[in-house]
Amino acid sequence: MKLNKSRYNINLVIAFMAVILYGCIEPFEGTFEDFESVVVIEAVITDETKQQRVFITRTYEFEEDGPSPESNANVTISDDAGNSFDFQDTGDGIYVSTQSFAAQPNRQYQLSVTTQNGRRYLSNMVQLSPSVAIGDVSAERITTDLGEDGLAILVDTSDPTGNAKNFRYEYEETFRIISPTWNPVSLIGDPEGGCNVLKVPNTTDERVCYRTEKSNRIILASTDDLAENRIENFMVRFVNRNNYIISHRYSILVRQLVQSNEAFTFYETLNELSSSESLFSQIQPGFLEGNVFSESDRDERVLGFFDVSSVSEQRIFFNYEDFYPGEDLPPYVEPCNPSTPVIANMGGCVLRPIIESGAGIYAGDNPSIGPNEGPYLVVSRVCGDCLVLGTTEVPDFWKE
Repeated sequence: MKLNKSRYNINLVIAFMAVILYGCIEPFEGTFEDFESVVVIEAVITDETKQQRVFITRTYEFEEDGPSPESNANVTISDDAGNSFDFQDTGDGIYVSTQSFAAQPNRQYQLSVTTQNGRRYLSNMVQLSPSVAIGDVSAERITTDLGEDGLAILVDTSDPTGNAKNFRYEYEETFRIISPTWNPVSLIGDPEGGCNVLKVPNTTDERVCYRTEKSNRIILASTDDLAENRIENFMVRFVNRNNYIISHRYSILVRQLVQSNEAFTFYETLNELSSSESLFSQIQPGFLEGNVFSESDRDERVLGFFDVSSVSEQRIFFNYEDFYPGEDLPPYVEPCNPSTPVIANMGGCVLRPIIESGAGIYAGDNPSIGPNEGPYLVVSRVCGDCLVLGTTEVPDFWKE
């Protein structure tokens, strides 16, 4: 959360009562204030059997690099049946449950956080949302209203019972990367010293890698104002056709979380207030209250929300040629135009420091050495070694 340090003459109260969300959705209020360090708690447990996570940080100012993690807190989630699940600090404000568990239907859950300075925070009691299986996830080539050509990742879902109307979506995309100038030969500095470099078999650089990135946006959909409790062709992701991530095979896992009215309103308001893509730490310029509060001081400001959501997910794969047959691949993440640095000049060695520092990598021999050129073609490392962008480990779920 970034709050401007500038003082305001008055506190501006933003009444979200004007935003009418059909049903029983309650509004939240925001106020402008001078900066203060506020605890930030993000906790979403699901009906998946896994080690659940809680994130605890503190707000930060514009000139700071990022949120400060809250370390050494005691974190527990308990239910109304007497079960209790402890969490351990794994660093960077991430707390992971010491055992795997899944939220159960018809149970009430409560989050408890005690920080290292002894302040205790509790959440309201929250019940698991209704379970709704995600419908169809598909990719479709579209042209946006801005004239961008690309691929839309679309979701269809419905709940005939009408019990679930609010949905939040997350995605995790994985893609193959192929280094465009990878070479089985590499250069090393001559062990005998001097400015010379030697050709050797390439045992360090990789040609094929994989990278996974998670969504960092709040993606919401609701059927509350629709005639039918159905979502059709809802776009959770758009990938421009010139994005290199779809060049050599792409996969996306879409997760659907069913939310209560209270949770949906919180995330919707958070999305409206936020000026960046961070879920909790980049809100501007107001203050948003959730369902987490200080036990000792109910007037203390706490930013956060504890949610218990049912989850359904689906993964799809596709290739660029599936939608752009016979067309050129998207440009690589860098142009990879080779340079031809000389071995040495009057100032000393030139090529060897470039190679040994990792700033450049061998791409081939210079076929026509001109004035002030060296004998080798050199590109930035990202062009010939995909480890700069990803890992060679093939994901367990990957399908060709």
